[in-house]
Amino acid sequence: MSADPRRVWIVAEPYHALTYFAPEAHQAFEDAGLRGFWRGYFAGRAAPLGAAPAGVVTATFYGFHPEFVARAVPSIWGLVSPARALDARLDGIGRAARRIFGSEFPATDATAATNDLRRAIEDCSVSGRPMFGANRDLEWPEAPDLALWHAVTLLREHRGDGHVSILVGAALDPREAHVLRVADDELPLGSIQPYRGWSERDWADATTALRGRGWLDADARITPAGTAARAGIERDTDRLSAELVARVRDLDGVMGTLAGITGRLREAEAIPYPNPVGVPPPE
Repeated sequence: MSADPRRVWIVAEPYHALTYFAPEAHQAFEDAGLRGFWRGYFAGRAAPLGAAPAGVVTATFYGFHPEFVARAVPSIWGLVSPARALDARLDGIGRAARRIFGSEFPATDATAATNDLRRAIEDCSVSGRPMFGANRDLEWPEAPDLALWHAVTLLREHRGDGHVSILVGAALDPREAHVLRVADDELPLGSIQPYRGWSERDWADATTALRGRGWLDADARITPAGTAARAGIERDTDRLSAELVARVRDLDGVMGTLAGITGRLREAEAIPYPNPVGVPPPE
C-alpha cells in the first residue's frame, strides 16, 4: 500500500472522533464534573498541554472564536485537573468501545498496529507540533482499545498541527478556512457555524474576504481558483503528514486493522457524516 497520508487520516480519524460523538464520552466528562459538551471537549483535548490558558488553547486549536474558548478555559481547570480530564477521556473511549465492539474488538491486531504506530510516532520530531508533542509525552494506555485510540490521536494531532501551519502560511484565518472548506465540500454553512463561536458578521466578513481573493463567487459558491487553493492546502497538509506515515513499517496491516474498526463504527452510526471535524466517510 502506498503511504497516502490523507487516506490514513480518513481511516484513522473516526476512532479518535469517538471522544466527540459517543454518548459514553460525554457521560465520562459529566461524571468528572464537566457539565455541557464544550467543557468536556476543551478539557479533554487540551489536558495534554497541562492547565493551559485560553490563549494557548485558542492558538493550538485554531478554529474557535477566542471568546468561545474563554467560556470554558481556564475555568475548567477549577473543576478538574488535567490528569483527571485525561482519565475521563480514556474512560469514555473504553465505555464506547465496549458498547460498539463488545467481545469482538480485534485486540491482537490492535496491539500489533499500535506497536507499529508507536515506533513511527516516537521516531518523529515534535518541533512546531504542540498538540502532537503534548500527547506524545503522555503515558501509553495498556488496554489494546485505549492504546490504539491514543495512537490514532497522535496521528491526527500530528496532521492537525501541520494543517494549522499551512493555513497560517496561506494567510487564512479560522473563519475563512471554515468557509472555504464547507464551500468546497458543498455543505451548508450551518454544518459548522454553531460549533465554533463566530458571529454572523464574522462569517459574512470571511465570505467577503474569500470573494476578494476570487475563491468564492457572488453567491458564495466556490470558484475554480478556490477549488485549486483548497486542493493546495490539503496537498501541503498531506506533505507535512507524510513523515509519520512513511515511518509505519507495516502500513498494510495497520490500515487493515483501522479499516475494520472504522467499518464497524460506520455500521453502528457512531460517527455522523458529514461532521464538524471535516473527515469524509471512507470509500
